[in-house]
Formats: sequence, structure tokens, C-alpha cells
Amino acid sequence: MSETPPALVVERCGPLTTVQDGGRYSYQRFGVTPAGPMDPWAFRLANRMLDQNDHEVGVELGPGSLVLRVEAERVRIALAGAERPVAVDGRAVPWWSVVSSGGGQRIEIGPAVRGVWSYLAIAGGLAVQPVMGSRATHTLTRLGGLEGRPLRGGDRLPLADSPIVPDLPDFALAEPPVEPPGPIRILLGPQQAWFTEAGVAALLATTWRVSPRSDRMGYRLEGPRIEHARSPNIVSDGIVTGAIQVPGSGQPIVLMADRQTTGGYPKIGTVISADIGRLAQIPAGGIVRFRAVSFEEALRARAETRCAIEKARASLAPLRRGGRVDPTFLLSVNLVSGVTAGES
Repeated sequence: MSETPPALVVERCGPLTTVQDGGRYSYQRFGVTPAGPMDPWAFRLANRMLDQNDHEVGVELGPGSLVLRVEAERVRIALAGAERPVAVDGRAVPWWSVVSSGGGQRIEIGPAVRGVWSYLAIAGGLAVQPVMGSRATHTLTRLGGLEGRPLRGGDRLPLADSPIVPDLPDFALAEPPVEPPGPIRILLGPQQAWFTEAGVAALLATTWRVSPRSDRMGYRLEGPRIEHARSPNIVSDGIVTGAIQVPGSGQPIVLMADRQTTGGYPKIGTVISADIGRLAQIPAGGIVRFRAVSFEEALRARAETRCAIEKARASLAPLRRGGRVDPTFLLSVNLVSGVTAGES
């Protein structure tokens, strides 16, 4: 009798829990959406915490909870994104941590207490089959992940082969990433001319509210009507993540990870890549404000976000069983070579 392959078994999960990797980016010319994580920076950090590829396949959690049973000798995971309560084998562990779990133990992750989307990265990834070069789940077209659908109780997530050193300590970020303050930054256009000056001003001056009708395809925003200068319809052209379409209703829609690849509504602006994760983490009913920036500012913001991810990753420190940083372990690895009274 053959052994059961090692896996994480889903005992319970909330809606919108899916298998995701960095996205499916080679087929947009054929109308295939990229999918991938809603907060790509948190997803990247989860994998960096395990010293693996930024785009390695993992699990994205929506607002609800997730309970997994480990059917493997050992598995090592990292947790990032919207903060949640976590327990491994009944032991509470902090968010933004890297922990190990053994056979038969449960990983219990509660609902989000801040934000919306969270990420579970697994050392070595998951052995799910790629579709068009990616394992990202796109539920509308039933591509990727497990049968192209959200996870549900009873699902088995097969673990990829990855040697795990059994006595590795648990770690946590001493300096979790901090979101920059202020409005969500956007580049105006490419169809800015389709709107009146008052319409553009309304986009930037309004405190918008995220509609409950928002999903992974797009965040619908509620507020005053944005005025068109021309028809609200254009010849369909390409769509990028973060594009802000304004249909005839005058209510903007920010297109997210599961967006279509082309669209026939004019786009008044585009959320910059550094801020798309910030927007994604705003829950239904939350407020959004926009600020227009230059292309050069957008590039600087992306570079700063990458640096923030690396800084957070570099702050990983070992934990005690109770979840605190272990000073004895830190001293044992001789982080300093000596002390000085200040003399030259």
C-alpha cells in the first residue's frame, strides 16, 4: 500500500480562500487574466520570510478563518498580510511569523482583525498543477489552484518535496512593514480627456467608500458622480491592475487582481503599483482618498516599497515558546564581537 502524499488538509475555511502564486502573465493577449494575490507586497514578503521565490505558490485568505491539519512529518510556514490570531497545535503564535508544525497538528488562523487579505506561504510550495504556466486561481474561468475554485473543507493541499530541518526555531518580524500614511496615489489617465475638469477634481477631492459589491475583480467606490466630457464608452483597449474605470453611472471601479484584460469604459487614472496592496486591504465600507502623482514619484514609491519589504525581512528574530524574542538565542549567535566604553 502506497503512503499518502504529505499535505495540508483544509478542515474549515472562510469564503475567498484560494491558492495563488505571483500571477499568470503570459496570456493576457489572449484574454486570460493574471489573477494572483490581491496584496502582492504582503504575498512577496511571506515568501521572502522563507527565503524562497517571491512568486512561490501559497494560500490567500479572505476575511474569514482557516483551519488546516498537517499530514506531513514537518512543514514550515510564514504568515503575512492582514493581521489575524493564530494558533499552532493550540499554542498562540504572533502574526508576521515563521513557524514549524508536525504531523497531526492543527494550524488555526482566525478572521482578519485589521485589513482583508492574508497570506500563508509554505516552504517548498504546493504540488498543484500549473495551468498556462501558473498555479494562480481565477474562479471566473475555473483556472489554476484546486479545480479553479475557492478552497473548502476536506480539500487536500499537496506539499511539494522540500527538506525541512526539524530543529529550526520559530521566527517573527521585529519590524513588520508599516503602510505609508495618506491617500492612495494614482497616475491620471490614460483617458483623462474623457472627463471634465470638475470630474477629475471630484475624483481627487472626494472621500470614497468601498462598496460591499466589491470583489477580487474590482473595487467599486461610492460617492458623487464623476462627470464625463465625452461618451462613457470607448473602443475597448487594454486594462492594467489598478486602472480606474468610470462607466456611465459616474461611480469609479478600481480593477484588481481578477480584472478583465480589455475594457470599454474610459479610465480616469491608475493606482500605482506601490499602493495597490494598500487599497486591497481596505474592507467594504472603508474610505478611500486619492492623490495624483507623477510617473517619477510612482517609480520612487515602488523602490521604497521594495526596500521596506527587505527591511522587514531582515528584522526576523527567533521566538520563545511564548511568542517573544528569545534573548538567550540571540546572545548565543554572537551578534556583536565586543563592547566599548567609548574610547577611540
